[in-house]
Amino acid sequence: MDRFAGTLQGLRERIPYLQELGLTYLHLMPLYRTPANSDGGFAVSSFREVNPALGSMADLADLARELRQHGISLVLDLVFNHTSDEHEWALKARAGDKTYQDYYLMFDDRTLPDQYQRTLREIFPEQAPGSFTYIDEMQKWVWTTFFPFQWDLNYSNPAVLRAILGELLFLANQGAEVLRLDAVPFIWKALGTPSENLPQVHWIIQALNAAAQIAAPALLFKSEAIVHPRDVRSYIGPNECQISYNPIMMVSLWEALATRQTRFFAHTMRTQFPLEPGTTWVNYIRSHDDIGWGFADEDAAEVGINGFDHRLFLNMFYTGRFPGSFAKGLPFNHNPNTGDMRISGTMASLAGLEQALAKDNALYEEHAIKRILLIYSIILSAGGIPLIYLGDELATLNDYTFTGDDNRLAHRPCYDWSAWEQRQAVQTPAGRVYTAIRHMIEVRKRTPRLRNGATQFLDSGNGHVLAFSRHDQLLVLANFSEAAQQLDSHHLPLATLRLRDAHDLITARSCPLAGKITLEPYQFVWLVNAG
Repeated sequence: MDRFAGTLQGLRERIPYLQELGLTYLHLMPLYRTPANSDGGFAVSSFREVNPALGSMADLADLARELRQHGISLVLDLVFNHTSDEHEWALKARAGDKTYQDYYLMFDDRTLPDQYQRTLREIFPEQAPGSFTYIDEMQKWVWTTFFPFQWDLNYSNPAVLRAILGELLFLANQGAEVLRLDAVPFIWKALGTPSENLPQVHWIIQALNAAAQIAAPALLFKSEAIVHPRDVRSYIGPNECQISYNPIMMVSLWEALATRQTRFFAHTMRTQFPLEPGTTWVNYIRSHDDIGWGFADEDAAEVGINGFDHRLFLNMFYTGRFPGSFAKGLPFNHNPNTGDMRISGTMASLAGLEQALAKDNALYEEHAIKRILLIYSIILSAGGIPLIYLGDELATLNDYTFTGDDNRLAHRPCYDWSAWEQRQAVQTPAGRVYTAIRHMIEVRKRTPRLRNGATQFLDSGNGHVLAFSRHDQLLVLANFSEAAQQLDSHHLPLATLRLRDAHDLITARSCPLAGKITLEPYQFVWLVNAG
Protein backbone atom coordinates (compact mmCIF):
# COMPACT_ATOMS: atom_id res chain seq x y z
CA MET A 1 0.00 0.00 0.00
CA ASP A 2 2.86 2.37 0.82
CA ARG A 3 4.21 1.93 -2.71
CA PHE A 4 0.86 2.85 -4.22
CA ALA A 5 -0.39 5.71 -2.06
CA GLY A 6 2.13 6.31 0.71
CA THR A 7 -0.36 6.39 3.58
CA LEU A 8 -3.94 5.45 4.37
CA GLN A 9 -4.91 9.07 3.90
CA GLY A 10 -3.16 9.06 0.54
CA LEU A 11 -5.15 6.00 -0.42
CA ARG A 12 -8.42 7.74 0.46
CA GLU A 13 -7.41 10.53 -1.92
CA ARG A 14 -6.97 7.96 -4.70
CA ILE A 15 -10.40 6.37 -4.36
CA PRO A 16 -11.61 8.30 -7.45
CA TYR A 17 -8.97 6.48 -9.51
CA LEU A 18 -10.10 3.12 -8.16
CA GLN A 19 -13.62 4.06 -9.23
CA GLU A 20 -12.41 5.21 -12.64
CA LEU A 21 -10.78 1.83 -13.19
CA GLY A 22 -14.01 0.12 -12.13
CA LEU A 23 -12.70 -1.66 -9.04
CA THR A 24 -15.05 -3.04 -6.38
CA TYR A 25 -12.54 -5.07 -4.34
CA LEU A 26 -9.35 -3.68 -2.82
CA HIS A 27 -6.82 -6.00 -1.17
CA LEU A 28 -4.15 -4.22 0.83
CA MET A 29 -0.98 -6.10 1.62
CA PRO A 30 -0.25 -6.36 5.38
CA LEU A 31 -0.15 -2.90 6.90
CA TYR A 32 0.08 -3.85 10.56
CA ARG A 33 2.82 -2.90 12.99
CA THR A 34 5.90 -4.96 12.19
CA PRO A 35 9.61 -4.92 12.99
CA ALA A 36 12.02 -3.50 10.44
CA ASN A 37 12.74 -7.01 9.15
CA SER A 38 9.21 -8.20 8.39
CA ASP A 39 9.13 -10.32 5.21
CA GLY A 40 7.21 -7.59 3.42
CA GLY A 41 4.78 -7.11 6.31
CA PHE A 42 4.10 -10.79 6.97
CA ALA A 43 5.85 -10.79 10.36
CA VAL A 44 3.11 -9.07 12.36
CA SER A 45 3.84 -7.51 15.75
CA SER A 46 0.24 -6.39 16.33
CA PHE A 47 -2.99 -6.88 14.39
CA ARG A 48 -4.50 -4.00 16.37
CA GLU A 49 -2.02 -1.37 15.30
CA VAL A 50 -1.20 -0.03 11.86
CA ASN A 51 2.39 0.65 10.84
CA PRO A 52 2.78 4.25 12.10
CA ALA A 53 4.34 5.28 8.79
CA LEU A 54 1.02 4.46 7.10
CA GLY A 55 -1.40 5.92 9.64
CA SER A 56 -3.50 4.60 12.49
CA MET A 57 -6.16 1.97 13.04
CA ALA A 58 -8.69 4.80 13.12
CA ASP A 59 -7.47 5.82 9.65
CA LEU A 60 -7.97 2.24 8.45
CA ALA A 61 -11.54 2.17 9.79
CA ASP A 62 -12.25 5.51 8.11
CA LEU A 63 -10.85 4.18 4.84
CA ALA A 64 -13.02 1.07 5.06
CA ARG A 65 -16.15 3.19 5.56
CA GLU A 66 -15.31 5.47 2.64
CA LEU A 67 -14.51 2.54 0.36
CA ARG A 68 -17.85 0.95 1.23
CA GLN A 69 -19.64 4.20 0.41
CA HIS A 70 -18.11 3.94 -3.06
CA GLY A 71 -19.00 0.27 -3.51
CA ILE A 72 -15.52 -1.09 -2.82
CA SER A 73 -14.92 -3.98 -0.41
CA LEU A 74 -11.80 -3.90 1.76
CA VAL A 75 -9.68 -7.06 1.90
CA LEU A 76 -7.04 -7.54 4.61
CA ASP A 77 -4.62 -10.32 5.51
CA LEU A 78 -4.93 -12.56 8.54
CA VAL A 79 -1.37 -13.83 9.01
CA PHE A 80 -2.29 -16.60 11.41
CA ASN A 81 0.33 -19.31 10.95
CA HIS A 82 2.92 -17.23 12.79
CA THR A 83 3.64 -13.91 14.44
CA SER A 84 6.69 -11.70 14.52
CA ASP A 85 9.17 -12.51 17.27
CA GLU A 86 8.37 -8.97 18.48
CA HIS A 87 4.66 -9.64 18.94
CA GLU A 88 3.46 -9.15 22.52
CA TRP A 89 2.88 -12.90 22.82
CA ALA A 90 6.41 -13.67 21.65
CA LEU A 91 7.97 -11.06 23.93
CA LYS A 92 6.20 -12.56 26.94
CA ALA A 93 7.30 -16.03 25.86
CA ARG A 94 10.89 -14.84 25.45
CA ALA A 95 10.72 -13.36 28.97
CA GLY A 96 9.87 -16.80 30.35
CA ASP A 97 6.07 -16.68 30.62
CA LYS A 98 5.05 -20.33 30.27
CA THR A 99 1.50 -19.39 29.22
CA TYR A 100 2.80 -17.60 26.13
CA GLN A 101 5.55 -20.09 25.45
CA ASP A 102 2.68 -22.52 24.92
CA TYR A 103 1.34 -20.17 22.22
CA TYR A 104 4.27 -21.31 20.06
CA LEU A 105 5.94 -24.59 19.18
CA MET A 106 9.04 -24.73 21.37
CA PHE A 107 11.52 -27.51 22.16
CA ASP A 108 14.19 -27.84 24.86
CA ASP A 109 16.65 -29.64 22.58
CA ARG A 110 17.05 -30.78 18.95
CA THR A 111 15.60 -34.25 19.44
CA LEU A 112 12.07 -33.52 18.19
CA PRO A 113 13.07 -30.77 15.73
CA ASP A 114 15.46 -33.18 14.04
CA GLN A 115 12.70 -35.79 13.78
CA TYR A 116 10.24 -33.26 12.36
CA GLN A 117 12.79 -31.80 9.94
CA ARG A 118 13.24 -35.13 8.13
CA THR A 119 9.82 -34.76 6.48
CA LEU A 120 9.61 -30.96 6.14
CA ARG A 121 10.43 -28.97 3.04
CA GLU A 122 12.47 -25.79 3.23
CA ILE A 123 10.45 -22.80 2.10
CA PHE A 124 13.41 -20.44 1.69
CA PRO A 125 16.42 -22.77 1.42
CA GLU A 126 18.81 -19.97 0.48
CA GLN A 127 17.76 -17.26 2.94
CA ALA A 128 16.41 -19.37 5.82
CA PRO A 129 17.41 -23.05 5.67
CA GLY A 130 15.73 -25.36 8.14
CA SER A 131 12.50 -24.90 10.08
CA PHE A 132 13.74 -24.27 13.63
CA THR A 133 15.56 -21.37 15.30
CA TYR A 134 17.44 -21.39 18.61
CA ILE A 135 16.54 -18.57 21.01
CA ASP A 136 19.29 -17.96 23.57
CA GLU A 137 17.14 -16.15 26.13
CA MET A 138 14.85 -19.15 26.50
CA GLN A 139 17.38 -21.83 25.61
CA LYS A 140 14.73 -23.33 23.37
CA TRP A 141 14.23 -24.14 19.72
CA VAL A 142 11.24 -22.41 18.11
CA TRP A 143 9.43 -23.65 15.00
CA THR A 144 9.99 -21.08 12.24
CA THR A 145 8.61 -22.37 8.94
CA PHE A 146 9.47 -19.25 6.97
CA PHE A 147 12.07 -16.96 8.58
CA PRO A 148 13.73 -17.02 12.04
CA PHE A 149 11.82 -13.90 13.07
CA GLN A 150 8.43 -15.54 12.31
CA TRP A 151 7.42 -17.89 15.13
CA ASP A 152 4.82 -20.53 14.26
CA LEU A 153 1.73 -20.64 16.47
CA ASN A 154 0.66 -23.75 18.35
CA TYR A 155 -2.93 -24.56 17.37
CA SER A 156 -2.97 -27.64 19.56
CA ASN A 157 -3.38 -25.07 22.35
CA PRO A 158 -7.07 -23.95 22.40
CA ALA A 159 -6.01 -20.57 23.79
CA VAL A 160 -4.30 -19.82 20.47
CA LEU A 161 -7.49 -20.44 18.50
CA ARG A 162 -9.43 -18.15 20.85
CA ALA A 163 -6.77 -15.46 20.61
CA ILE A 164 -6.67 -15.55 16.80
CA LEU A 165 -10.47 -15.42 16.67
CA GLY A 166 -10.28 -12.25 18.74
CA GLU A 167 -7.87 -10.67 16.25
CA LEU A 168 -10.04 -11.79 13.34
CA LEU A 169 -13.18 -10.20 14.78
CA PHE A 170 -11.28 -7.04 15.63
CA LEU A 171 -10.36 -6.64 11.95
CA ALA A 172 -13.95 -7.29 10.92
CA ASN A 173 -15.04 -4.53 13.28
CA GLN A 174 -12.66 -2.13 11.53
CA GLY A 175 -14.52 -2.75 8.27
CA ALA A 176 -12.72 -5.63 6.58
CA GLU A 177 -15.19 -7.53 4.39
CA VAL A 178 -12.77 -10.25 3.30
CA LEU A 179 -9.84 -11.77 5.19
CA ARG A 180 -7.16 -13.59 3.26
CA LEU A 181 -5.93 -16.52 5.33
CA ASP A 182 -2.18 -16.45 4.83
CA ALA A 183 -0.09 -19.63 4.60
CA VAL A 184 -3.13 -21.67 5.62
CA PRO A 185 -1.80 -25.20 4.86
CA PHE A 186 0.99 -24.83 7.45
CA ILE A 187 -1.03 -24.19 10.60
CA TRP A 188 -1.07 -27.79 11.91
CA LYS A 189 2.03 -29.88 12.52
CA ALA A 190 2.38 -33.65 12.97
CA LEU A 191 5.49 -35.77 13.35
CA GLY A 192 6.34 -37.91 10.34
CA THR A 193 4.37 -35.73 7.90
CA PRO A 194 5.26 -32.68 5.80
CA SER A 195 3.16 -30.65 8.29
CA GLU A 196 1.27 -29.14 5.40
CA ASN A 197 -2.30 -29.63 4.27
CA LEU A 198 -3.29 -31.91 7.16
CA PRO A 199 -6.96 -32.63 8.04
CA GLN A 200 -6.75 -30.57 11.24
CA VAL A 201 -6.11 -27.46 9.13
CA HIS A 202 -9.63 -27.74 7.76
CA TRP A 203 -11.10 -28.21 11.24
CA ILE A 204 -9.46 -24.97 12.41
CA ILE A 205 -10.74 -23.00 9.41
CA GLN A 206 -14.22 -24.42 9.94
CA ALA A 207 -14.13 -23.39 13.59
CA LEU A 208 -13.07 -19.84 12.72
CA ASN A 209 -15.70 -19.69 9.97
CA ALA A 210 -18.46 -20.90 12.31
CA ALA A 211 -17.60 -18.26 14.89
CA ALA A 212 -17.34 -15.53 12.26
CA GLN A 213 -20.74 -16.43 10.81
CA ILE A 214 -22.26 -15.76 14.24
CA ALA A 215 -20.39 -12.55 15.09
CA ALA A 216 -19.66 -11.11 11.61
CA PRO A 217 -21.90 -12.92 9.10
CA ALA A 218 -20.95 -10.67 6.16
CA LEU A 219 -17.27 -11.56 6.49
CA LEU A 220 -15.72 -13.83 3.83
CA PHE A 221 -12.54 -15.88 4.04
CA LYS A 222 -10.14 -16.06 1.11
CA SER A 223 -7.82 -19.04 0.87
CA GLU A 224 -4.17 -18.86 -0.06
CA ALA A 225 -3.50 -22.57 -0.30
CA ILE A 226 -0.25 -23.18 -2.14
CA VAL A 227 -0.63 -26.96 -2.05
CA HIS A 228 -0.78 -29.77 -4.57
CA PRO A 229 -3.04 -28.41 -7.32
CA ARG A 230 -5.60 -31.16 -6.82
CA ASP A 231 -5.89 -30.15 -3.15
CA VAL A 232 -6.51 -26.42 -3.68
CA ARG A 233 -10.27 -26.87 -3.96
CA SER A 234 -10.44 -28.73 -0.64
CA TYR A 235 -10.09 -25.39 1.15
CA ILE A 236 -13.02 -23.84 -0.71
CA GLY A 237 -16.55 -24.21 0.62
CA PRO A 238 -19.31 -22.30 2.41
CA ASN A 239 -18.01 -23.61 5.75
CA GLU A 240 -14.33 -22.89 5.08
CA CYS A 241 -13.06 -20.30 2.59
CA GLN A 242 -15.82 -18.96 0.37
CA ILE A 243 -13.34 -17.57 -2.14
CA SER A 244 -9.83 -18.60 -3.10
CA TYR A 245 -6.91 -17.49 -5.17
CA ASN A 246 -6.78 -19.50 -8.38
CA PRO A 247 -3.07 -20.37 -8.70
CA ILE A 248 -3.92 -23.10 -11.19
CA MET A 249 -5.31 -20.64 -13.73
CA MET A 250 -2.45 -18.22 -13.12
CA VAL A 251 0.14 -20.89 -13.86
CA SER A 252 -1.86 -22.13 -16.85
CA LEU A 253 -1.93 -18.67 -18.41
CA TRP A 254 1.85 -18.30 -18.24
CA GLU A 255 2.37 -21.89 -19.39
CA ALA A 256 0.18 -21.32 -22.44
CA LEU A 257 1.96 -18.08 -23.35
CA ALA A 258 5.32 -19.85 -23.28
CA THR A 259 4.24 -22.94 -25.22
CA ARG A 260 1.64 -21.26 -27.48
CA GLN A 261 -0.47 -24.32 -26.68
CA THR A 262 -3.75 -24.43 -24.72
CA ARG A 263 -4.41 -28.16 -24.48
CA PHE A 264 -2.85 -28.48 -21.01
CA PHE A 265 -4.64 -25.29 -19.88
CA ALA A 266 -8.07 -26.49 -21.03
CA HIS A 267 -7.55 -30.02 -19.68
CA THR A 268 -6.57 -28.71 -16.25
CA MET A 269 -9.44 -26.25 -16.09
CA ARG A 270 -12.01 -28.87 -17.01
CA THR A 271 -11.10 -30.87 -13.90
CA GLN A 272 -9.92 -28.20 -11.44
CA PHE A 273 -12.12 -25.16 -12.14
CA PRO A 274 -15.64 -26.25 -11.05
CA LEU A 275 -16.63 -25.24 -7.50
CA GLU A 276 -19.70 -25.79 -5.37
CA PRO A 277 -22.43 -23.10 -5.18
CA GLY A 278 -21.76 -20.20 -2.86
CA THR A 279 -18.04 -20.13 -3.62
CA THR A 280 -15.85 -18.71 -6.35
CA TRP A 281 -12.31 -18.20 -7.57
CA VAL A 282 -10.20 -15.07 -7.41
CA ASN A 283 -8.51 -15.16 -10.82
CA TYR A 284 -5.21 -13.34 -11.14
CA ILE A 285 -2.16 -13.00 -13.35
CA ARG A 286 0.41 -11.53 -10.97
CA SER A 287 0.58 -10.80 -7.26
CA HIS A 288 3.13 -9.57 -4.75
CA ASP A 289 4.66 -13.06 -4.68
CA ASP A 290 6.83 -15.13 -6.98
CA ILE A 291 5.46 -17.62 -9.52
CA GLY A 292 5.86 -21.30 -8.73
CA TRP A 293 4.87 -23.82 -11.38
CA GLY A 294 2.13 -25.41 -9.31
CA PHE A 295 0.47 -27.66 -11.84
CA ALA A 296 -0.25 -31.30 -11.07
CA ASP A 297 2.16 -33.79 -12.61
CA GLU A 298 -0.84 -36.10 -12.96
CA ASP A 299 -2.65 -33.53 -15.12
CA ALA A 300 0.50 -32.99 -17.17
CA ALA A 301 0.95 -36.73 -17.75
CA GLU A 302 -2.63 -37.02 -18.99
CA VAL A 303 -1.72 -34.76 -21.93
CA GLY A 304 1.70 -36.33 -22.50
CA ILE A 305 3.83 -33.80 -20.59
CA ASN A 306 6.60 -34.68 -18.13
CA GLY A 307 5.99 -32.34 -15.21
CA PHE A 308 9.60 -32.09 -14.00
CA ASP A 309 11.00 -31.40 -17.46
CA HIS A 310 8.22 -28.90 -18.19
CA ARG A 311 9.04 -26.91 -15.06
CA LEU A 312 12.69 -26.78 -16.12
CA PHE A 313 11.58 -25.44 -19.50
CA LEU A 314 9.29 -22.81 -17.94
CA ASN A 315 12.04 -21.69 -15.57
CA MET A 316 14.45 -21.30 -18.48
CA PHE A 317 11.83 -19.56 -20.60
CA TYR A 318 10.75 -17.00 -18.03
CA THR A 319 14.31 -16.14 -17.02
CA GLY A 320 15.16 -15.50 -20.67
CA ARG A 321 17.51 -18.48 -21.00
CA PHE A 322 15.46 -20.42 -23.56
CA PRO A 323 16.06 -19.57 -27.24
CA GLY A 324 13.33 -17.28 -28.50
CA SER A 325 12.07 -16.34 -25.04
CA PHE A 326 10.39 -12.94 -24.79
CA ALA A 327 10.45 -12.87 -20.96
CA LYS A 328 12.58 -10.89 -18.51
CA GLY A 329 11.99 -12.74 -15.25
CA LEU A 330 14.38 -13.29 -12.37
CA PRO A 331 15.15 -16.67 -10.76
CA PHE A 332 13.92 -16.77 -7.17
CA ASN A 333 14.94 -19.28 -4.52
CA HIS A 334 16.66 -21.77 -6.76
CA ASN A 335 17.21 -25.05 -4.91
CA PRO A 336 20.07 -26.89 -6.65
CA ASN A 337 19.27 -30.08 -4.74
CA THR A 338 15.75 -30.39 -6.14
CA GLY A 339 15.94 -28.19 -9.23
CA ASP A 340 13.03 -26.18 -7.83
CA MET A 341 12.92 -22.51 -8.72
CA ARG A 342 10.34 -19.76 -8.83
CA ILE A 343 10.08 -16.65 -10.94
CA SER A 344 10.02 -12.97 -10.02
CA GLY A 345 8.98 -10.21 -12.38
CA THR A 346 6.14 -7.92 -13.31
CA MET A 347 3.40 -9.02 -15.65
CA ALA A 348 4.60 -6.73 -18.46
CA SER A 349 8.24 -7.81 -18.20
CA LEU A 350 7.29 -11.48 -18.20
CA ALA A 351 4.98 -10.92 -21.19
CA GLY A 352 7.80 -9.46 -23.29
CA LEU A 353 7.34 -5.69 -23.11
CA GLU A 354 10.63 -5.00 -21.36
CA GLN A 355 12.61 -6.92 -23.97
CA ALA A 356 10.68 -5.31 -26.83
CA LEU A 357 11.36 -1.78 -25.57
CA ALA A 358 15.03 -2.56 -24.92
CA LYS A 359 15.39 -3.80 -28.50
CA ASP A 360 13.24 -0.96 -29.87
CA ASN A 361 11.37 -3.57 -31.91
CA ALA A 362 7.87 -2.46 -32.93
CA LEU A 363 6.66 -5.98 -33.75
CA TYR A 364 7.89 -7.36 -30.42
CA GLU A 365 6.16 -4.47 -28.66
CA GLU A 366 2.92 -5.16 -30.49
CA HIS A 367 3.06 -8.83 -29.58
CA ALA A 368 3.86 -8.05 -25.93
CA ILE A 369 0.89 -5.70 -25.59
CA LYS A 370 -1.38 -8.25 -27.24
CA ARG A 371 -0.15 -10.94 -24.83
CA ILE A 372 -0.96 -8.70 -21.87
CA LEU A 373 -4.46 -8.00 -23.13
CA LEU A 374 -5.00 -11.65 -24.03
CA ILE A 375 -4.32 -12.96 -20.54
CA TYR A 376 -6.37 -10.18 -18.95
CA SER A 377 -9.22 -11.05 -21.30
CA ILE A 378 -9.24 -14.55 -19.81
CA ILE A 379 -9.46 -13.55 -16.15
CA LEU A 380 -12.03 -10.86 -16.97
CA SER A 381 -14.32 -13.28 -18.81
CA ALA A 382 -13.90 -16.53 -16.86
CA GLY A 383 -16.06 -17.21 -13.81
CA GLY A 384 -14.88 -15.66 -10.57
CA ILE A 385 -13.48 -12.39 -9.24
CA PRO A 386 -10.80 -10.93 -11.54
CA LEU A 387 -7.88 -9.39 -9.68
CA ILE A 388 -5.61 -6.64 -11.01
CA TYR A 389 -2.23 -6.19 -9.37
CA LEU A 390 -2.13 -2.39 -9.40
CA GLY A 391 0.50 -1.28 -11.87
CA ASP A 392 -0.38 -4.01 -14.34
CA GLU A 393 -2.95 -1.72 -15.91
CA LEU A 394 -0.07 0.63 -16.79
CA ALA A 395 2.20 -2.19 -18.04
CA THR A 396 4.75 -1.53 -15.29
CA LEU A 397 8.19 -3.06 -15.92
CA ASN A 398 10.62 -4.67 -13.48
CA ASP A 399 12.21 -2.36 -10.94
CA TYR A 400 15.90 -3.21 -10.61
CA THR A 401 16.66 -0.63 -7.92
CA PHE A 402 15.96 -3.06 -5.08
CA THR A 403 18.69 -3.90 -2.59
CA GLY A 404 19.31 -7.20 -0.83
CA ASP A 405 18.72 -10.72 -2.08
CA ASP A 406 14.91 -10.71 -2.26
CA ASN A 407 14.34 -10.06 -5.95
CA ARG A 408 10.56 -10.21 -5.50
CA LEU A 409 10.98 -6.47 -4.95
CA ALA A 410 11.46 -6.23 -8.72
CA HIS A 411 7.70 -6.71 -9.08
CA ARG A 412 6.84 -4.56 -6.07
CA PRO A 413 7.83 -1.15 -7.45
CA CYS A 414 6.51 2.20 -6.36
CA TYR A 415 3.46 3.07 -8.42
CA ASP A 416 4.40 5.05 -11.51
CA TRP A 417 2.23 8.14 -11.18
CA SER A 418 3.94 9.79 -14.16
CA ALA A 419 2.73 6.90 -16.33
CA TRP A 420 -0.67 7.20 -14.67
CA GLU A 421 -0.89 10.84 -15.75
CA GLN A 422 -0.39 9.64 -19.35
CA ARG A 423 -2.84 6.72 -19.07
CA GLN A 424 -5.09 8.14 -21.77
CA ALA A 425 -2.20 8.46 -24.25
CA VAL A 426 -2.97 5.48 -26.46
CA GLN A 427 0.25 5.90 -28.45
CA THR A 428 2.18 4.60 -25.42
CA PRO A 429 2.24 1.01 -24.13
CA ALA A 430 0.87 2.15 -20.77
CA GLY A 431 -1.96 4.04 -22.46
CA ARG A 432 -2.85 1.16 -24.75
CA VAL A 433 -2.94 -1.36 -21.93
CA TYR A 434 -4.85 0.93 -19.57
CA THR A 435 -7.47 1.85 -22.16
CA ALA A 436 -8.03 -1.76 -23.22
CA ILE A 437 -8.23 -3.18 -19.68
CA ARG A 438 -10.62 -0.46 -18.59
CA HIS A 439 -12.78 -1.18 -21.64
CA MET A 440 -12.88 -4.90 -20.81
CA ILE A 441 -13.89 -4.09 -17.23
CA GLU A 442 -16.72 -1.88 -18.49
CA VAL A 443 -17.92 -4.60 -20.87
CA ARG A 444 -17.82 -7.15 -18.07
CA LYS A 445 -19.89 -4.92 -15.77
CA ARG A 446 -22.69 -4.51 -18.30
CA THR A 447 -22.80 -8.16 -19.37
CA PRO A 448 -25.04 -10.36 -17.17
CA ARG A 449 -23.71 -13.49 -18.89
CA LEU A 450 -20.35 -12.88 -17.19
CA ARG A 451 -21.76 -12.97 -13.68
CA ASN A 452 -21.38 -15.87 -11.27
CA GLY A 453 -18.88 -18.65 -11.75
CA ALA A 454 -20.27 -21.13 -14.28
CA THR A 455 -17.59 -21.71 -16.93
CA GLN A 456 -17.31 -24.62 -19.35
CA PHE A 457 -13.92 -25.18 -20.98
CA LEU A 458 -14.29 -26.57 -24.49
CA ASP A 459 -12.18 -28.35 -27.08
CA SER A 460 -11.59 -25.72 -29.75
CA GLY A 461 -10.15 -28.20 -32.24
CA ASN A 462 -7.02 -26.03 -32.51
CA GLY A 463 -4.32 -26.46 -29.87
CA HIS A 464 -3.35 -22.78 -30.01
CA VAL A 465 -6.88 -21.55 -29.24
CA LEU A 466 -8.53 -21.61 -25.82
CA ALA A 467 -12.31 -21.84 -25.85
CA PHE A 468 -14.82 -21.63 -23.03
CA SER A 469 -18.46 -20.69 -22.60
CA ARG A 470 -20.39 -18.85 -19.92
CA HIS A 471 -23.92 -19.95 -19.01
CA ASP A 472 -24.32 -21.47 -22.50
CA GLN A 473 -24.81 -17.95 -23.82
CA LEU A 474 -21.34 -16.48 -24.36
CA LEU A 475 -18.32 -17.97 -26.12
CA VAL A 476 -14.74 -16.85 -25.50
CA LEU A 477 -12.06 -17.71 -28.06
CA ALA A 478 -8.42 -16.77 -27.42
CA ASN A 479 -5.45 -17.33 -29.72
CA PHE A 480 -2.25 -17.90 -27.69
CA SER A 481 -0.03 -17.83 -30.78
CA GLU A 482 1.73 -14.98 -32.60
CA ALA A 483 0.46 -16.54 -35.84
CA ALA A 484 -3.09 -16.32 -37.16
CA GLN A 485 -5.13 -19.44 -36.40
CA GLN A 486 -8.19 -21.04 -37.94
CA LEU A 487 -10.74 -23.27 -36.31
CA ASP A 488 -13.71 -25.12 -37.69
CA SER A 489 -17.00 -23.71 -36.44
CA HIS A 490 -18.52 -27.19 -36.63
CA HIS A 491 -16.15 -28.22 -33.83
CA LEU A 492 -17.82 -25.77 -31.43
CA PRO A 493 -21.20 -26.26 -29.68
CA LEU A 494 -22.78 -23.30 -31.45
CA ALA A 495 -26.27 -24.77 -31.31
CA THR A 496 -26.06 -25.24 -27.56
CA LEU A 497 -24.76 -21.70 -27.22
CA ARG A 498 -27.53 -20.42 -29.50
CA LEU A 499 -24.93 -18.53 -31.51
CA ARG A 500 -26.03 -17.76 -35.04
CA ASP A 501 -25.08 -14.22 -35.99
CA ALA A 502 -22.35 -13.71 -33.40
CA HIS A 503 -21.41 -10.31 -32.01
CA ASP A 504 -18.05 -9.61 -30.35
CA LEU A 505 -18.60 -7.62 -27.16
CA ILE A 506 -15.03 -6.29 -27.19
CA THR A 507 -14.97 -4.78 -30.67
CA ALA A 508 -18.76 -4.42 -31.14
CA ARG A 509 -18.35 -6.12 -34.53
CA SER A 510 -20.10 -9.09 -36.06
CA CYS A 511 -18.17 -12.34 -36.22
CA PRO A 512 -19.32 -14.82 -38.88
CA LEU A 513 -19.33 -18.35 -37.51
CA ALA A 514 -20.06 -20.33 -40.66
CA GLY A 515 -17.22 -22.55 -41.85
CA LYS A 516 -13.76 -21.44 -40.76
CA ILE A 517 -13.19 -18.90 -38.01
CA THR A 518 -9.94 -16.94 -38.20
CA LEU A 519 -8.26 -15.38 -35.18
CA GLU A 520 -5.40 -12.97 -35.73
CA PRO A 521 -2.20 -13.25 -33.62
CA TYR A 522 -3.11 -13.11 -29.92
CA GLN A 523 -6.67 -12.13 -30.79
CA PHE A 524 -9.54 -12.86 -28.41
CA VAL A 525 -13.29 -12.48 -28.83
CA TRP A 526 -16.24 -12.52 -26.42
CA LEU A 527 -19.10 -13.73 -28.60
CA VAL A 528 -22.84 -13.47 -27.97
CA ASN A 529 -25.84 -13.85 -30.23
CA ALA A 530 -26.34 -10.63 -32.16
CA GLY A 531 -30.07 -11.05 -31.71
